[in-house]
Amino acid sequence: MTRLMGVSALLFALLTASVTLIQLSTDTFTNPSSQHMTEVEPDTFAFGSMMVTAFQVGRILDGGGADIGFATTTNGGATWTNGFLPGITTFFQGGHFTAVSDPSVAFDSAHGVWMIASLAITNAIGEAVLVSLSSDGVNWSNPVTVNNQNGFADKDWIACDNTSSSPFFGHCYVEWDDAGNGGQIKMSVSIDGGQSWGAANTSSGAFGIGGQPVVQPNGTVVVSFEGVEAFTSTNGGASWTRPVTVANTVDHGVAGDLRTSALPSAEIDGAGTVYVVWQDCRFRAGCKSNDIVMSTSSDGRNWSAVSRIPIDPTSSTDDHFIPGIAVDPTTSGSSAHLGLTFYFYPQANCTSSTCRLGVGFISSLDGGKTWSRAIKVAGPMRTTWIADTTQGRMVGDYISTSFMNGKAFGVFAKAVAPTGGIFNEAMFTPATGLDLAEGGATFSSAGEQPVPGAHSDHGPRKFYDLDGHVPIPPDKLERD
Repeated sequence: MTRLMGVSALLFALLTASVTLIQLSTDTFTNPSSQHMTEVEPDTFAFGSMMVTAFQVGRILDGGGADIGFATTTNGGATWTNGFLPGITTFFQGGHFTAVSDPSVAFDSAHGVWMIASLAITNAIGEAVLVSLSSDGVNWSNPVTVNNQNGFADKDWIACDNTSSSPFFGHCYVEWDDAGNGGQIKMSVSIDGGQSWGAANTSSGAFGIGGQPVVQPNGTVVVSFEGVEAFTSTNGGASWTRPVTVANTVDHGVAGDLRTSALPSAEIDGAGTVYVVWQDCRFRAGCKSNDIVMSTSSDGRNWSAVSRIPIDPTSSTDDHFIPGIAVDPTTSGSSAHLGLTFYFYPQANCTSSTCRLGVGFISSLDGGKTWSRAIKVAGPMRTTWIADTTQGRMVGDYISTSFMNGKAFGVFAKAVAPTGGIFNEAMFTPATGLDLAEGGATFSSAGEQPVPGAHSDHGPRKFYDLDGHVPIPPDKLERD
């Protein structure tokens, strides 16, 4: 294997690979409150040769969509079945909420149940955290209420303990934040396959957004959230530690009126190492663009120094954002296989009329020590081709990647030009997954140091929620 152990002087662009994509779903709703045809913000989870992805369908300007769509494969991606979750919104099979958002997928192997967590919305207010259940990933129950005792619920996520030797095998954990209570992060636990959920519990001092729990083989739950901070539970969610700092957020404001935030994407390898990635500009002079950076931990309390994923040199004009990391759960440690899907602009300082949005992919065969050459998977797209929101154009506050049979399947929103005033933005994935690059050149950012005094090139976030409904008081605005 040829190893190129630095990229600072190496000028290269994302390779345009010949990646065949498959469309997973279509917005078939017609309700006037939505922008049709749009699908945004996917999560994924895979277990063996089966994978479920869930996403918003029919994006509504001020928050959420007409429903949550799903697409499921039971044969490693050879074929897919899609549909919509019943009983949530007024637009599909008996629901009573006006919108739904923030889908997240998990599988509970102890009980043989697939779960999709979501955020139910009434008149733009996050009203309840829900979980829909399925034994086959295709036929879904009406939702179970996890919690509806919030000022303004936002950004839920779900994970289950699937290690049979864990003392908490079969425990599932839902996380969300209460924007109506200063962004306090809350947790709830189910021990019966999602049929019922315990009262909300909290981590003292955990206030933020975008938390993502993962579960180690020993049963320890690690929850990372924007900031970047993390807290843990070692007793099945009975109590939670105070958060520790993973790294301060230092990010570039993405151009083109595109809605993004430095939310973390978290995954775990077969031995329990936690990988957290986010968009960050600390390695770029003047914070002129974002890299995707990473920190790892074996216990959720002690974290590695931030490292840059070498998609391209720090001298490049590219901007990288909205990452979705995957770790092959059959691998671990120095041979852990990582796959990262992300969005990018070739030119960071573009405008709404000149930005060209792409989707990229990069992989590692050694736990992130070195990385393959990045490839372009989709694009270019104009930002005016994608759904609008009160906080900018939207492909999703997050995207996701999962491994099936050693191949990486990223799911993401891809758009072409609208026709007759109707959007054409839908969910796509590589038709046969992406093989990790073996035997080719690899790249490393070893030895790179952050720019001294690096800081974000924009002011602090002004709202507790990402749809701009709950303002943060001026005396509580955080600055890096």
